[in-house]
Amino acid sequence: MRYEAEGGDPANAGLQHGRAFLEPVKQKHPWITYSDLWTLAGVVAIKELGGPDVPWQGGRTDLVDDSKVPPRGRLPDGAQGADHLRFIFYRMGFNDQEIVALAGGHNLGRCHGDRSGFEGPWVTNPTRFSNSFFKLLLQLDWKPRKLATGMSQFVYEDPDADEDEEPLMMLPTDMALKTDPAFAPWVHRYAEDKDLFFDHFSKVFAKLIELGIQRDAQGTITNTDNKMGGYVSAPKKSDTATGPPKKGELRARL
Repeated sequence: MRYEAEGGDPANAGLQHGRAFLEPVKQKHPWITYSDLWTLAGVVAIKELGGPDVPWQGGRTDLVDDSKVPPRGRLPDGAQGADHLRFIFYRMGFNDQEIVALAGGHNLGRCHGDRSGFEGPWVTNPTRFSNSFFKLLLQLDWKPRKLATGMSQFVYEDPDADEDEEPLMMLPTDMALKTDPAFAPWVHRYAEDKDLFFDHFSKVFAKLIELGIQRDAQGTITNTDNKMGGYVSAPKKSDTATGPPKKGELRARL
């Protein structure tokens, strides 16, 4: 994320605002690496918004250049379907249950048309972590809609909503979760059992932020790509959001 090769990827559109939001923390604690800061911020936010405790360990080092940044095209595309989700997440070692659990992160936040091309929140209270995403996915009558951005999504048009009330939305990949025969049972289970969802989400999110990391019995990271070795923090980034996405290259980051 520190380098344009990844931070400027259209699939990461909008994340520059979150990175800039954390810069005051980096300025106050310059010793912490960005990789530790950003992953720690994620687990703290989930907890503060009512979600589960997510196990977290520090020790990640920052790369000294962009030579190890993976090529573009390896991130989820919200406009796709079930096969695409498996193509992306199987490669990282996730199974069908874990894919559905990770999608539950859509209980938080919203899509912005000027960033991802999609528009609207998934749930009625997008600042409270819950299992509402799965409940609404199953309960509401979702209709396809083509947006002015050129993207297609699904919306629920509430007949009792106020005139200025924004409709809820779902991505094509979200809809695939309830129609795919292997994904759907987990959608139903998480809609019915919040504790089960919280438990599974905690485990899979912890797995996500540990991808590529090897630790010894004491939890110390034993592999590093940093040429300098040890726990090395990268130079501070800009205090303002940079690298806006280009029009026509917009996609949602799942």
